[in-house]
Amino acid sequence: MTLLDVRGLTVRAPDGRTLVDDLSFAVAGGERLGLIGESGSGKSLTTLAVLGLLPGGMTSSGSVELAGTQTVGAGEKRLTAVRGRDAAVVFQEPLTALDPLMRLGRQIAEPIARRTGLKGKQLRGAVRDALEQVRLPEPDRIARAFAHEISGGQRQRVALAMALACEPKLLIADEPTTALDVSVQAEMLELIDGLVREREMAVLFVSHDLAVVARVTDRVLVMKDGRAVEQGAVHDIVRAPREEYTRALVASARKLESALDLRSPR
Repeated sequence: MTLLDVRGLTVRAPDGRTLVDDLSFAVAGGERLGLIGESGSGKSLTTLAVLGLLPGGMTSSGSVELAGTQTVGAGEKRLTAVRGRDAAVVFQEPLTALDPLMRLGRQIAEPIARRTGLKGKQLRGAVRDALEQVRLPEPDRIARAFAHEISGGQRQRVALAMALACEPKLLIADEPTTALDVSVQAEMLELIDGLVREREMAVLFVSHDLAVVARVTDRVLVMKDGRAVEQGAVHDIVRAPREEYTRALVASARKLESALDLRSPR
């Protein structure tokens, strides 16, 4: 069953420039799709358009159906209803997603309370469970901490805990490991891979690095200058890319095989 259906998505800048051009793809329930391309290819704008989070002045057209809800042109009330419940996002830099003035436990508690109505001891238990599921040590200490008091890798795990707390059907991961060093990056990829498999969630994973995408996705859509270049199963793209641009991405990824365990086929 199709969970995310994107048809003819176009995103334009305030000055009228086309940043994403007539993009179409679909993600089935439980499927893991990677969006890959260089910086400026339009992949992050695509994910923002899916959730109605485009920066001010940008406009989107076409069709985006998320769990049966049309998000293009939808009002904030309808968009708020699908965020967290149907789809949640983890961004590249958790410091921009986490409130620096609010304790981390409270930030995780708010969406849980909003979705479940839990309070008091039950809510605190749910927060602790969310932190334990992303393998954070001393979850009670983390819950009392502010974002600046923990490491970058721990902040990204907190952001992941927030995204998964309401058990969304689709996890959107937008360059979630780019700001981390290689060893922490590998741990984070393993964690994401394990959690989404366990929960049978769909994933839309955004990256500029094919080696990273190949570890956690089944299919890949390659983007360049706001358009789809080619798409297909990960092992097909890795073994026999059709387009010159994709071949360059594959060649770059193969230089990282030993460090990131590029797998073909899955």
